[in-house]
Amino acid sequence: MKRVLLCLAFDGTNYHGWQFQPNAVTVQSILNESLEKLLGVPTNITGCSRTDAGVHAKQFFCHIDCADNIPREAFLKGLNSILPNDIAVIDYREVDKNFHARYSAKGKRYVYGMYYGDKEPFDERYYYRIDSIPDIRSMNEFAATLIGEHDFQGFSSSGRSVENTIRNVNECVVTHAGNKVYFSISANGFLYNMVRILAGTALAVGLGKLPSRIANSVFNDKNRSLAGDTLPPHGLFLEEVFY
Repeated sequence: MKRVLLCLAFDGTNYHGWQFQPNAVTVQSILNESLEKLLGVPTNITGCSRTDAGVHAKQFFCHIDCADNIPREAFLKGLNSILPNDIAVIDYREVDKNFHARYSAKGKRYVYGMYYGDKEPFDERYYYRIDSIPDIRSMNEFAATLIGEHDFQGFSSSGRSVENTIRNVNECVVTHAGNKVYFSISANGFLYNMVRILAGTALAVGLGKLPSRIANSVFNDKNRSLAGDTLPPHGLFLEEVFY
């Protein structure tokens, strides 16, 4: 048996997130079915994280233990021929038995995309449409207050499954290109709905609805109601996983 690390990209529109769920179609369940067809045996899959329903990934990792001797290129071609068009395996490599897709990860980077202006059918699938141009400078002032180690309890939803809500953000920036606005954040880990709430708070700051120093109040009071809205999932992408 060998341990193989797979790198995936997927459009999450039609899926209830990554993780197996009873009576729901998830990326993990589709990948599991496809691997069983390719390898002829059931395979346990361990993902690098969970993603909410409707969230996308440009780089998502998972590991499997298998005994296959299929050459790398043939494995990739064979698996991709079975998978639906909105899921692709873009890399395959053998790793040490002690490697763990989730616990070996040192951090992740997410990007939330927004756009303004007239409704665009193609942008509607991957960006959150906003009514007016936000102030990027004030959004970046807010983003700067997130950097470092803080208790992000107030920036997460009550459905979180972990007790430790302290996370270390090493980069957070808002950029503007054309009619697109991107909220990008890298950290050692994320809480349930954390990025979508942070992006919603940054947007509220950019629209003048919240002060740029609001994060300090949320950190201190751990009060979710002080932060901005939880933006919808379709604008969120898992961009990178760091090992």
